Amino acid sequence: MVETTLLEPVNPTITPSTGTAEWFAVRVKTTHEKRVAALLDHKGYERFLPLYLDRRRWSDRIKEVELPLFPGYIFCRFEPNARLGILKTPGVYRILGIGNMPAPVDDHEIAAIQLAMSSGLSARPHPYLAVGQRVRVDGGSLSGVEGMVVDVRSRDRLILSISLLQRSIALEIDSAWVTPLSEQKPN
Repeated sequence: MVETTLLEPVNPTITPSTGTAEWFAVRVKTTHEKRVAALLDHKGYERFLPLYLDRRRWSDRIKEVELPLFPGYIFCRFEPNARLGILKTPGVYRILGIGNMPAPVDDHEIAAIQLAMSSGLSARPHPYLAVGQRVRVDGGSLSGVEGMVVDVRSRDRLILSISLLQRSIALEIDSAWVTPLSEQKPN
């Protein structure tokens, strides 16, 4: 068994759950995810901050930067009754849950994200799309057309229903080409 002191960072790799420690989503100040992750490491917590590479353009250069896959969130494993140390960490707003009770994230979901991040495949944030949601196509020959998500075939294929002349047609389209439309409230 390896002992860690408060000054040694904990390795955020896939590990089996021990005791009653569970994974929780921690809401942090946006753009402070890496700093909060370092502070949690310093305190000895097991944390997970998935990052992806993005190219950003400045006036004089283009640079690759690491950005959080889930902006404003860090995953952390701890016992629910010992959450005060996390809440007192600078940059932490709250732990997601119902009321004052933190709601754990399923270990399988964390393992799936960790596996996806270690696979070497390109991972990028994408809006959550649900059946019945109105979207606008932003790529290809249908750019600008609006429709409704009828079916989600896989993680990157959608079936859209597009109304033309009071009729509907169903198209299979890449999810990267669509942008969710905000729901407009009636006056």
